[in-house]
Amino acid sequence: MDSDSLHPAYFEIRFRGESLPTHWPESFAVITAYATTGEQWSPDENHAADQQLLERIQERGVWHVRLTGYSPRDGHAEPGWAVAFQLTEARRIGLEFRQDAIYWISNDELWVTRCFEQSPLVRVGQFRERLALPNSPEQT
Repeated sequence: MDSDSLHPAYFEIRFRGESLPTHWPESFAVITAYATTGEQWSPDENHAADQQLLERIQERGVWHVRLTGYSPRDGHAEPGWAVAFQLTEARRIGLEFRQDAIYWISNDELWVTRCFEQSPLVRVGQFRERLALPNSPEQT
């Protein structure tokens, strides 16, 4: 699979958070439970799915931080979670929460992959270059 089969919005992604850690795990996933690309869900549906995802993360007792992915082009933003899952588990959780794709970060390299087990990782860029610091102009 090449990048043509993934929605172009996946490659515009930027991330922001209210309170970001100074140290990040070597590898982690970014998963959202909000309506997948191209779908519309009510605010209540999005919120309920997000809360269920947070509960699942907390049950596992792994490192996590709120991270919002957004488009610098149109401002669309979607809250999600940076979470220290293994890639296989992150894909499984993504599928469970009806997601098309997740982001995978390893050694500061940002990748996108569909949630299916054998889907390839497609490079997006450097994670930290796409991370807006709290209260930076990019966040507004």
